[in-house]
Amino acid sequence: MSNDDMISHDDAVKKVGELIKDIRTAMLTTVEPDGSLVSRPMAVQEVEFDGDLWFATDADSHKTAEIGATTKVNVSFSSSGAWVSVSGHAEVLDDRAKAKELWNPALEAWFPDGPESPGLRLLKVSADSAEYWDTPGKIATALSFVKAKNKGERFEGGENETVEL
Repeated sequence: MSNDDMISHDDAVKKVGELIKDIRTAMLTTVEPDGSLVSRPMAVQEVEFDGDLWFATDADSHKTAEIGATTKVNVSFSSSGAWVSVSGHAEVLDDRAKAKELWNPALEAWFPDGPESPGLRLLKVSADSAEYWDTPGKIATALSFVKAKNKGERFEGGENETVEL
């Protein structure tokens, strides 16, 4: 990618934010002590993406311990026309003010005492980079696929970029 083609930091954050704004569940990947990767679904807390992602977790969870050992994580998102992979570093916070700010009724299923629940911790992922694939929609993608196949050409399924955040 030439310097003329490079996307600005603000544009990169905006693009990633647009792609993930309506996706409520992401897959969080952490590293176990033996180096194995483990992924699990996590509910993304509804805040505008500014380079950070927020999740609620339990103080005694495996992911909390794994992040205590190595902060490197990946968060992946998928929708009907876009995929986003965010790499970054995580930290586990015991921040009641931020918990109140992020609180929503769905969290009550895991934390019935509200934002004051004793085991509630916040997981903040600070993004270092992201890679995304954005397709022009199901119909346009299907037509492009058929066209490429019929012409014997390589399928170009949409926009793919890696951006530093």
